[in-house]
Amino acid sequence: MSNVRKAKMVLDKSYIIAQVDNRIYGSFIEHLGRAVYGGIYEPNHPEADKHGFRKDVMELVKGLQVPIIRYPGGNMVSGYNWEDGVGPKEDRPRRLELAWQTIETNQFGLNEFVEWSKKVNAEVMMAVNLGTRGMDAARNLIEYTNHPGGTYWSEQRKSHGYKNPHAIKTWCLGNEMDGPWQIGQKTPYEYGRIAKETGKVMKLVDPDIELVACGSSNTSMPSFPEYEATTLDVAYEEIDYISLHQYYGNNSNDTANYLAKSLDMDHFIHTVTSTCDYIKAKHRSKKTIHLSFDEWNVWYHSREQDKKINHWQIAPPQLEDVYNFEDALLVGSMLITFLNHADRVKMACMAQLVNVIAPIMTENNGRAWKQTIYYPYMYTSKYGRGHSIKPILSSPRYDSKDFTDVPYIDSAAVFNEEKEELVIFIVNKNVHDSIYLSTDIRSFEGYAVVEHVVLEHENLKAVNTSTGEEVRPHKSGASILNDGLLETRLTKASWNMIRIQNVTA
Repeated sequence: MSNVRKAKMVLDKSYIIAQVDNRIYGSFIEHLGRAVYGGIYEPNHPEADKHGFRKDVMELVKGLQVPIIRYPGGNMVSGYNWEDGVGPKEDRPRRLELAWQTIETNQFGLNEFVEWSKKVNAEVMMAVNLGTRGMDAARNLIEYTNHPGGTYWSEQRKSHGYKNPHAIKTWCLGNEMDGPWQIGQKTPYEYGRIAKETGKVMKLVDPDIELVACGSSNTSMPSFPEYEATTLDVAYEEIDYISLHQYYGNNSNDTANYLAKSLDMDHFIHTVTSTCDYIKAKHRSKKTIHLSFDEWNVWYHSREQDKKINHWQIAPPQLEDVYNFEDALLVGSMLITFLNHADRVKMACMAQLVNVIAPIMTENNGRAWKQTIYYPYMYTSKYGRGHSIKPILSSPRYDSKDFTDVPYIDSAAVFNEEKEELVIFIVNKNVHDSIYLSTDIRSFEGYAVVEHVVLEHENLKAVNTSTGEEVRPHKSGASILNDGLLETRLTKASWNMIRIQNVTA
């Protein structure tokens, strides 16, 4: 029998971090692998609608309640001509897609993505090509998408069957422009200049848009955080967000160290926030730059098999990580980290949504199913809406290979005042022992536990497949609330969601 360790937490409705911006539950679709072709778009599939969109995939996406989706890349956007993907499909060119060394048919493009996004109740976060192109293509693109009519590109949109503007309000100024793998890699100053001038011209077309500038591709880049500082210094008044990207893996099969990597994400957010505020002070600006964590996930399972894929195929199976149970635990902790930084992280995009390092997988001409990471994403997106409350947590700790003083418990809480509901998200990283958590919630008088969902499995490496869900949540969690004290047993290696509602109304 496992041991039981003890922890304490205080949650008070006055300890507000910030209103949660629902866009932190965003995702990402890139023209990469089978994300588009065979993922969201497969005209010959039995479940395809009249547009060629897979209805089974759309239902799974709607289950996640994804508010915003980044498109069309990613590395791919740095060589992408957006005009290739609009207009009659028979006229669209096939291109060599250099980022992932495939053939892009362009049978799915901007307008198809806008149509699909509406069907899954999501807004579009559009990226512009600042690799091979620049401000001229960007101004034409936003004229096409956002201008009402009477000009060349807006009339082109109308001729393609879209009388009303798409009204896309969130735009990424390129992608990972510091990366040597990126087409059109730029120094911090070079990128700051093109971001500034592109942002300026785009806001002349539509002053109501919000712009996301590239930060460093990850924290291990030699220029981090200087890239952020220089970019912000040059383009501060034109941009509204700085992007963060981070992926984690467990190549060394060290679960304790792997689950501690949420601390790295926390440090990353603190560092970028500090950099933003330094440049704000330097410019004597009244504007605060917020964070768009527009690529995040676990990514390591598929890297070796991807090396064996032949180049210049159409939609080969690239980056198809098969996620296990411990991956779901880390994803749960990463979402908790976003909630605890709700004052600065206003957008985030799990990369990606379907087939490519994704919560949803499909078979070509076959089934769609939920990976293990689908569940913490779904529950946090559905119930993590309201005000983020700061948890005052006292947890037992451990040391791992790369981290010291790692709390066994990660926790975040969201208070939805309208629903009179407090939702607590908790990960127990201890793979051997349960933890007994006592939480003081006396400020929530008249509340009762209505649900305690648990995701757990004896095998940390258990996976879901098209033939069966080995890892799925249950609603038999052990939580008792008496006189303002919530007593919870957190089973070993578990993700938990506890919903508490006012029952006196």
